[in-house]
Amino acid sequence: MRVWPGHPYPLGATWDGEGVNFALFSEHATAVELCLFDGPESTKESHRIRLEERTDQVWHAYIHGLWPGQHYGYRVHGPYAPKEGHRFNHHKLLIDPYAKSIAGTVEWSDAMFGYQIGNHNVDLSFDTRDNASNIPKCVVVDQAFTWGGDRQLKTPWDRTVIYEVHVKGFTARHPEVPDHMRGTYSGLTSPAVIDHLLELGVTAVELLPVHHFVRDKHLADRGLTNYWGYNTIGFLSPDIRYAVSPVRGRHVREFKTMVKTLHSAGIEVILDVVYNHTAEGNQLGPTLSFRGIDNAAYYRLVDNDKRYYMDYTGCGNTLNVTHPRTLQLIMDSLRYWVTEMHVDGFRFDLASTLARELHAVDRLSAFFDILHQDPILSQTKLIAEPWDVGEGGYQVGNFPVGWAEWNGKYRDTIRRYVKGDGGQMAELAYRLTGSSDLYSMSGRRPFASINFVTAHDGFTLHDLVSYNDKHNEANGENNQDGTNDNDSWNCGVEGPSSDPAILELRERQKRNFLTLLFLSQGVPMLCGGDEIGRAQKGNNNAYCQDNEISWFDWNLDHAQSNLLAFVRQLIAFRKNHPVLRRRRFFQGRHIRGSEVKDLSWFRPDGKEMTDEDWNAGYSKSLVLRLAGDAIAERDQKGRPIVDDTLLILLNAHHTPLAFTLPAHKRGIRWHAMLDTSLPGDNEKQVSTFKGGEQYEMEARSIAVLRLDGKH
Repeated sequence: MRVWPGHPYPLGATWDGEGVNFALFSEHATAVELCLFDGPESTKESHRIRLEERTDQVWHAYIHGLWPGQHYGYRVHGPYAPKEGHRFNHHKLLIDPYAKSIAGTVEWSDAMFGYQIGNHNVDLSFDTRDNASNIPKCVVVDQAFTWGGDRQLKTPWDRTVIYEVHVKGFTARHPEVPDHMRGTYSGLTSPAVIDHLLELGVTAVELLPVHHFVRDKHLADRGLTNYWGYNTIGFLSPDIRYAVSPVRGRHVREFKTMVKTLHSAGIEVILDVVYNHTAEGNQLGPTLSFRGIDNAAYYRLVDNDKRYYMDYTGCGNTLNVTHPRTLQLIMDSLRYWVTEMHVDGFRFDLASTLARELHAVDRLSAFFDILHQDPILSQTKLIAEPWDVGEGGYQVGNFPVGWAEWNGKYRDTIRRYVKGDGGQMAELAYRLTGSSDLYSMSGRRPFASINFVTAHDGFTLHDLVSYNDKHNEANGENNQDGTNDNDSWNCGVEGPSSDPAILELRERQKRNFLTLLFLSQGVPMLCGGDEIGRAQKGNNNAYCQDNEISWFDWNLDHAQSNLLAFVRQLIAFRKNHPVLRRRRFFQGRHIRGSEVKDLSWFRPDGKEMTDEDWNAGYSKSLVLRLAGDAIAERDQKGRPIVDDTLLILLNAHHTPLAFTLPAHKRGIRWHAMLDTSLPGDNEKQVSTFKGGEQYEMEARSIAVLRLDGKH
């Protein structure tokens, strides 16, 4: 084995066909040792090589003759001085922050901590036990892959329909996925899964975190796990737990195959990424990687007492994005997933944290600047979860041009309206039409709003309409975890019911939520499983439930099959009507001499809404007319976009109501296209109505009518 100086970049372990270059950043270390292992189960290194070369605070070496599949880790020497922000401990084997593959998972023991568990000095003490038998090893990988003509799909935002889903939960119980592929990256390539996504009509899957993550010790002690995966330790490594073949980094190729297969079906891959914190937690957490490599560089520490961590995430620590090397790690990670793994975009967990330059959230932060200037990343889909748990962290509407946002205000308004709360009409009008109050002033478009009613975090749609309160008892925290969802809607009977009227009302409310979602301007995001009535037994915080509470149940009953057919119909309807997915905000006025405004609001009596009506704020019923011949937009080839004029009737009252259909000229006719009060084919027996006639709306229902083209 020959050791040469090597190069400081690229960081990580890079195979060039003859050997491997190793490069590790540490600003404050006094020495770095590269440890080589014969396999993932090895408890003692076969070679320990001191890195003698250091360039720009990067320790590096090139080892001739090493091959992909080599397992390795680092031991980093330096001061153990927690009060000064340093927590070096060379007795601890560390994961490379740039590892492309991590074999195995953390096996908890007291040796995983840099301090002595039980010592009266707590984290100020120093532990000398070796942890090599408990820490997963990094793996050198061969990046070669036959992509063919595969590339990012770049589906336009206005045509995007996002499906949020967990890699394992989606296929863990799927009867048409081979047993060995269930719950894996390969499971997502099976024909049954691809067919479901295509028949549903979604254009992108947003995968819950697939970066290598850690099972929290407190969960392991209770026999639970971190199912969602928001506990990252490897920002460039796909998690090995979702692999059919985890041997020597093969799961990297398996992930690439998944992406290529989805792309071939026309489906984009968006990753939910967690760059705001790591799995090492606060000062009492384990030493796994960053803490032992350079704690003061990688983490935000309290200014006047560097023993402690700034915590804007609620997870114990916050990555120090103000440090150039930490920012570089994030950017290198993002570029890697785009250039090497071909993903199409990212959803940033607690994205406000990444914009904190000092303390306040800053729209002009270095993170935003670098992303916008990057020729690769600026062309991907960038989605923010626009809040964190720190002061001033709720930033819905405040992210810069180029970003889309999870629109929490949309979710809350839609829930309150469907629930039957009064005083929602003005707010509802903004949310249905793209939230111009949040995005137009900054030059953003309606597709800056990612609209959703439910997501992984919270009730499923079925549970939202079935439970008054959360039921998280299985999490082992006395039902104290998870938020108290005051915006949940309930039929009046909690849990399962045999009353047909109650059951049908629940199904109707599901259809109402989904109808509003897919009729709203902006980008709809469907929480995976809501289309088949997936339930979690009232658990609205199933982050630790890697079992049937979280997994999809594909044995559908009659109501679930009807719901699936309804969602397919809704998405197809949206795709076929450009007026529902405009690229520009409505102007509320006549366009190109059209005799109707592009957007009009009516009362149930057929009269146009006045300022007094809006200010009254008590009504729960409304009519929205979208003029298809007044879109005033052109397609990508410059051709004018013309669509049907649609009428959307909303009745959130608990009693039926007759709506007078508007008539902007004599003889017009409206054709009923959809009615959520009907579980079947969703068309009235008498499907055509004259302008001025009444349309009978059932309680808590929504209807959509199309202007007859002959008029």
